[in-house]
Amino acid sequence: MIIVIARAEFDPARLEELEPALNAMMRATWEESGCLSYSMAIESRELGICTVVERWADEAALKAHFATPHMAAFNAAIMGAVRTMDAQVFDVVNQRPLMA
Repeated sequence: MIIVIARAEFDPARLEELEPALNAMMRATWEESGCLSYSMAIESRELGICTVVERWADEAALKAHFATPHMAAFNAAIMGAVRTMDAQVFDVVNQRPLMA
């Protein structure tokens, strides 16, 4: 399994304008083969901070995600509004319930 955790800082003045693109991206991604979960949260409207947590079946599914039309549309929609972006990919070799 692959986990992606990304934190972006958007221009707060553009956040409301960007929300439809954020929601469209999330909904379309849920339908992708290999997407185990995809969550996006606005953590601070005042600061324009958004965090994304994604779980993918494997690296191939993540690479296919990057090639989708909705990813291209999302990137075009946020162009110029992103101040900073930190995205990290984690390869998971062991998974277990938190409360066992």
